[in-house]
Order: sequence, then C-alpha cells, then structure tokens
Amino acid sequence: MHETHAARQHYNVTFALLALAGSAYALLQSLVAPALGTIERDLHTTTTAGAWIITAYLLSASVATPIAGRVGDIFGKKKTLVATLALLALGTLVSALATSAGVMIGGRVIQGMGGAVFPLAFAIIRDEFPREKVPLGIAMISAILGIGGGLGIVLAGPIVQHLGYHWLFWLPLATVIVAGIGALVAIPESPVRTPGRISWLGSGLLSAWLVALLVGVSEGHAWGWTSTRVLGLFALAVVLAVAWIAAEARSADPLVDMKMMRMRSVWTTNLTAFLFGFGMFGLFILVPALVELPSSTGVGFGASVTQAGLFLVPSTIGMLIVSPIAGRLSNSIGSRIPLIVGSLLSAVSFFMLVVAHGRPWEVYTAAGLFGVGMGLAFSSMANLIVAAVRPEQTGVATGMNTIMRSIGGAIGGQVSASVLAGSVSASGTPTDRAFTLAFLVSAVGLLLAMVAAVLIPRRVNAEAASAASVSAAEAA
Repeated sequence: MHETHAARQHYNVTFALLALAGSAYALLQSLVAPALGTIERDLHTTTTAGAWIITAYLLSASVATPIAGRVGDIFGKKKTLVATLALLALGTLVSALATSAGVMIGGRVIQGMGGAVFPLAFAIIRDEFPREKVPLGIAMISAILGIGGGLGIVLAGPIVQHLGYHWLFWLPLATVIVAGIGALVAIPESPVRTPGRISWLGSGLLSAWLVALLVGVSEGHAWGWTSTRVLGLFALAVVLAVAWIAAEARSADPLVDMKMMRMRSVWTTNLTAFLFGFGMFGLFILVPALVELPSSTGVGFGASVTQAGLFLVPSTIGMLIVSPIAGRLSNSIGSRIPLIVGSLLSAVSFFMLVVAHGRPWEVYTAAGLFGVGMGLAFSSMANLIVAAVRPEQTGVATGMNTIMRSIGGAIGGQVSASVLAGSVSASGTPTDRAFTLAFLVSAVGLLLAMVAAVLIPRRVNAEAASAASVSAAEAA
C-alpha cells in the first residue's frame, strides 16, 4: 500500500533533483547550436555532417521520449529516470571526448535519450507531490525546458570563447552526474504502476515514422523540399504512421493508447504544442541571425555570438517570472485560459517584430513579451495533459506532447531557414524583407496555436478521462 507521507522523501528535495536533471538536458539541447561552426572547424568536418550533430539529438530524443515514458509507467519511474540520466551522462562524456564528427554524432544520439527526463519528471511530481502542489511543480519543470534552452544560447559564446567547445559538454556532465546520484539516493520509487509489457511493434513503427519525418524535415532545405528523397521520406512517414496507429489500436498492450490520443482534451493540447513549437523556434533562430548581421547590411547590429545571446535574456527572465504564476493559475482558474493568453502574447511579440526590428530595444521588448507568453504556455500544456489522463498514463502522454512540440519546432526551424535563404542581398546575406516574412510565419503559427487552445474543453480532469476510456473500452 502507499507509504505514509512522512516515510517518503520531502517533495522539495525531489523537485530540486528533477529541476537539476531537466536543466542539464535543456542546456545540452541548445548549447551546441551557436558553437556549431567552431565544432565543424575543429573536427575538420562538413556543414552537412555538422548539421547532423543537431539532427541526431532531435531524432534520438523524439524516439526515446514516449518509449521511456511508457517504460517508467510500467517498471517504475525512478528506475527509468536514473537509467535515463546514466545514458545522458554517457552520451555527454562521449561528445566531450570526441575527436571526429562520427563520434560526436554518436554521443549526441545517446544524449538525446535524456529527453525522457521531462515526462518522467511530470509523472514523479504527480505521484509524489501534495495534490495542491502538483500544478506549480509541473509548471516549474516545464519552464526549465524553455529557460534552459534560452540560457544555452546565451552561455554558448562565453564558454567557447574562454574555455573551448568541449566545455559545452563537461559543464552539463557534472550537473547530470550530481542529479543522477541524487535521484538514486533521494527520490522515492513511485507506487503507481501500469501492469503490462512493452509493445515492440508499436515502438518500432513509432521510431520509424518519426525518423522518416524528421530526416525529411531536417534535410528539406539542403536537398530541396520537392526532391525525390524528401517527398519519399514524407510519404514513408505517412505510411508508417498509419501502420503504427493501426497496430496500436489492435494491441492488447499498446505503447500509446489510441483511445487516450483521441480524447478531445489530449489531441487539442497536442495540436497546440505542435503549432507553438513551430512558432517558438523562430525566436531562437531568427533573432541571433538578425542581430549578428553586420550593421553595414542595413539589417543587423553586428553582434558577436555572445552579444547575440544577450538579446534572448529578456525571454528567459520573462519565463522565470511568469512560470510560478502560471502554476498557481492552474489551481485557481485552470490551465486552458493561461495557454490561450500565452499563445496570444507570443503571437503579438512576433507581430511586433514584423512591424519593427531595426533597433535593439525593439528586439529586446519582443523577446521579453515572448518569454512571458512561453512561460504561460509551456506550464499550461503539461498541466492540461496531466489533468486529462489517468496517473498510470502520465509518462507516455506527456512524452507524446513533448514530441509534438519537437516536431513543430523542427518544421518551424527549417521553414524559417528556407524563408531567409529565399531572399538574399547581393552580398549573400538575408534581406530585411526575408526577416519580416519569417517573423510573420512564426506569428501566424502562434496565432493558430491560440485557436487550437480555444478548442480545448473548458473542463479537463483525469476522472473524466478515466470514465471516457472505460466507456470506449466497453463499447469496443
């Protein structure tokens, strides 16, 4: 039976360790991108191979996240979290020691498996925290993904300049080791389990269609969006996704319960996550690209990599301030309204950049407003998913929500890059018109995210989800 609260580790200690683990993963996700040119030169590799240092991480995280979430639901969330952190540490060590692009990419594949930290953290919080503290805990862990991503871009320049790019891995590695040992010693094992087995057919098909889709998206700009290879990968992704859905619907122990995915509260939140991810990545790609252009082009500010990162500091501060508020709002008015407002504010921030991005203060202001919107949205999406599903579905459900945001981000990032490449000046740099159009694309994506958020049911709770699932099972 469930242990008494006194017999279990205090939830604040659990939160601190989960936050530490999440911070390390979030930093590793974004630290590498600003330093990619330096890494390519040091490893004597091509731009194409360098791009795979980013892509390999994204692919691995997308595949591992829902599978590890399901493993945690079945075998124990603490055990799975510790194993995930061990893999994250191993991959980070490999990357830190890498002397070739192939080894670096291999390390990044192993690192990407650490993406499961977030769905596992959400599930542990749901199981371990007092009920009234769950929304705030989930909101803060959600914020870490965005805050860590922003800090990674800010910190990459100074780390590479003063220590060298290998320290982009050594510093997070120390954090991962501390978090892993702390989790092993101090986090209690969850009493909530889901009897069952891993659907290897479902896992294989999910992995296959995600890889086909994300490789197509990642290489679309380089290969050409209408090339045979890219269109073939997209077609293969559709076929494999249909096969995955059919296999999961027939399985007695599906990796992802299709009845759960069809619930309105779940699919609308996942759609919002996809669209928000699409718009969100515009900030991390477009703002540094804009401010780093020489002022002689009439577009940029001639900022260094380090200075470019500072333009994203307001967004990080905005998230840090707003996320605790979003958690408390989830308790008082629910998570739907904060998600709608957060998506709207994020869209407005990009519309501001569409109209004005010629002065530094304009970019700083838009970044700060986006951080406020992202803080509200990130916190709310995770809370909506947790509230909609049964406790034993938390890991895989939040894992799928994270994947939808990652897919949206991958597509949004490549679309932004294609828009910039589509309009260049005589000197080969993107024009002001290109940035204006790219900001508009992100703004529209975030506005559509707000529309999707409006479709989320006003009342979302796990009891209703449980009843709906039972009814669907009886009807079947």
